[in-house]
Amino acid sequence: MKYGHKYKVAHREALIGVGLVIFNFLWWFAFAYGLGGKDPQEYTYIVGLPAWFFYSCVVGFIVMAILVAIVVKKFFVAIPFDEEKELE
Repeated sequence: MKYGHKYKVAHREALIGVGLVIFNFLWWFAFAYGLGGKDPQEYTYIVGLPAWFFYSCVVGFIVMAILVAIVVKKFFVAIPFDEEKELE
């Protein structure tokens, strides 16, 4: 089966999306279990939230929003969705 340009672009963008998801999970996991793995009496707090939650969820969300915006601007391509007639 021969794939067109659209499929190659979609495949590349899907792989980029998977990479972002994996990065997001690793970020969340590292902070949530890295800082949150100790006794709750020893937690430090930032803006009233435990540091592990602040870094994994609040900062992680901001970092991911910025990364997604950059990736979409720099690496994603606008592709028309109307069907094209194939020339044989």
